[in-house]
Amino acid sequence: MSDPKPFYSTTPFAVGGYMLCSATLLISNKYAIYKVAAPSFILFSQLMGTAIVVKTFAALGKIECDGLEKTKVKQFLPVALIFLATIFSNMKSLQYANVETFMVFRFSTPLVVSIADYLFLGRKLPSPRSWTCLIALLIGALMYANTDSAFHVKGYTFCAIWYCIFCLDQIYLKHITNTVKMQSNWGRVFYSNFLASLPLIFTFINDAEEITALKNMSFSAGVAVFISVALGVGMSYFAWMARSLLSAASFTVVGNTCKVLTIAINVCLWDKHASPIGIACLLFCLGAAYFYKQAPMRADAKDSDDAGVETKQLLPK
Repeated sequence: MSDPKPFYSTTPFAVGGYMLCSATLLISNKYAIYKVAAPSFILFSQLMGTAIVVKTFAALGKIECDGLEKTKVKQFLPVALIFLATIFSNMKSLQYANVETFMVFRFSTPLVVSIADYLFLGRKLPSPRSWTCLIALLIGALMYANTDSAFHVKGYTFCAIWYCIFCLDQIYLKHITNTVKMQSNWGRVFYSNFLASLPLIFTFINDAEEITALKNMSFSAGVAVFISVALGVGMSYFAWMARSLLSAASFTVVGNTCKVLTIAINVCLWDKHASPIGIACLLFCLGAAYFYKQAPMRADAKDSDDAGVETKQLLPK
């Protein structure tokens, strides 16, 4: 009998860590942008800061991390570009839209990703129960949209751009996880963050408004940026780990489900949140996500997915 996996390499640990970091990072980013209007700099700080932390701990012998190799750089370059585009459009969405408006778009992504899972990653289509849950997610999101009193055309435009990039991100990054072998999960964290950070250097240094905002940055704003960087390290690690253990659609649903903590924090701390009816719609979406069941692999699957791991339900009861 083989030894059981240590807890830190199990699905509950990965999903729990991802949920906690994802829920708090969204609020942290929104607050950081509120304190200093420099989304490119904040994103650069998160990405480069994560890469530096990973390499520092690797140099100290605390973790294993792949070194820069030409072949792996080529394989991860599209990942970095998609990753960067997803996070940057996320930042711009938060700059012009409130948190709940952004989450409306998130709640409908599993519908698209489930079909892409079937077409590209060898999974079966969802069961009737899961289809019902996914449709309920979309209905709840549309019901919320009718309660949005903070409609902003520019905000919705960035959200729509994010939506398209995010769906591509979920499928392509899962494919890379399946096919590119790394020494450890920290290698994926380092490659994706380091490569994605480089273009941002030229973005914020050529933006006069961001430079002005940085010159006038207060101590509290600096603390807000530091916290977002710290959460970004954890978010990146747990996201890659959870992505390796779940299907693309299940990973997307988990990302939506964790927003229940985001809603709670947002209602308590932020003045730009949804009405009680809008929040009820969002909780309806989260309830539907809870009962979603991951689709199994097809017998003819060619893309090695999940290393044989299947999860009957995303969250333990």
